[in-house]
Amino acid sequence: MTRRIPMPVFKSLPLGFVAVFMAFVFASTAGAAEPQVAANPCGGNPCAPNPCAGQSGLDPKLIQRPKGTTLAKGDAKAGEKLFKDTGLSTNGMACQTCHEDNAGFQATFAKPYPHRVAMAHETAKLKTIDLDEMIQICLVVPMETKPLPWDSKELAALAAYTAKLQKSFAVKANPCAKNPCAKNPCAK
Repeated sequence: MTRRIPMPVFKSLPLGFVAVFMAFVFASTAGAAEPQVAANPCGGNPCAPNPCAGQSGLDPKLIQRPKGTTLAKGDAKAGEKLFKDTGLSTNGMACQTCHEDNAGFQATFAKPYPHRVAMAHETAKLKTIDLDEMIQICLVVPMETKPLPWDSKELAALAAYTAKLQKSFAVKANPCAKNPCAKNPCAK
């Protein structure tokens, strides 16, 4: 929608003010047609509790792989595209929203699956979880969508790409942990 501002309004204003005002108007409308990508809910403060982990009551059957299921072989390149695809969610999030540059992964991500994941335990009371099941939790909880079919190429691709990320994952220092070196207990 284009709004016309009558020019006589600007005749009595200083030219600098008009220029700044017009720059603001154009800047605020730039990119308005582009879809909005949801912001990382954990990105503002790495020390804040995980907003996704605090949700409980998820039916474990929704995200647990049925016994006897054979997973498709995954294509990591296709998985990388899906990892960035906001179309997988109902709220504008992608896997990358929380996990860009390996953010949002905890130290347990470096361990081989299956293993304990706090988010899986807190949301669905699962003691351990496999990688493909963890992907399903992320789809259902933060991305607010349905889980992918267990035999789908999409789930296999996301699992292959996430396994690739896991291999390059290095546990970073926790910015919230107290620094044991900050005060030397032996120093006088």
